[in-house]
Amino acid sequence: MLEFKYKRILLKISGESLMGEQEYGIDTDMVNRVAGEIADVVLQNVEVCLVIGGGNIFRGVSASAAGMERSTGDYMGMLATVMNALAMQNALEKLNIPTRVQSALPISAVCEPYIRRRAMRHMEKGRVVIFAAGTGNPFFTTDTAAALRASEMNCNVIMKGTRVDGVYSADPEKDVNAIRYDKLSYMDVLSKDLKVMDATAISLARENKIPIMVFSVTQTGGLDKALRHQDAFTLVIDDE
Repeated sequence: MLEFKYKRILLKISGESLMGEQEYGIDTDMVNRVAGEIADVVLQNVEVCLVIGGGNIFRGVSASAAGMERSTGDYMGMLATVMNALAMQNALEKLNIPTRVQSALPISAVCEPYIRRRAMRHMEKGRVVIFAAGTGNPFFTTDTAAALRASEMNCNVIMKGTRVDGVYSADPEKDVNAIRYDKLSYMDVLSKDLKVMDATAISLARENKIPIMVFSVTQTGGLDKALRHQDAFTLVIDDE
């Protein structure tokens, strides 16, 4: 069996991926399935931290379009990510995987504040750390939060779990002629305006030389296979 290519990973999951077949909210079956995928790699001594979006509960941009001030909408979105983080923590702990939630917004009743050195120590001890509330600032996405935390935690890779098995030239769910890329450079993503992560996140990953791997989180065993460089995925990395 092929070895894992990375020792310490940051897994970025969109809030929408936790909806399952629902229109909104948290699908506990989907959360439990993703937790099982994470548990499998943690038990094989991979250090894992997570950033989960909040789009399944609240999205700041759409709220802004409806007349709400953008900053207020973004803070509500940050609180939505805390809810998702607590749901994932509960699912992982049911699988006996020790997990800590650290929030960029202080919410001491339910989770720890974000402290970099404490988070590093948790990971060294084999605990999963879930980073909630984005960067703690409005106008920044959870993609940017993922790139920031991956940089701070000295992660080897950002694993972006999506509904499809990589980055395509167009939306494969709408365009049957969409082509999947096996490998891209950071500049390819920016110049072609590919929707991997937002430009700030891509630039941060590029600056810190952290590869981004886009894979299907809905496929059974997808995380394990992507970590072994098996199956379909897209790797965003510097041109060599």
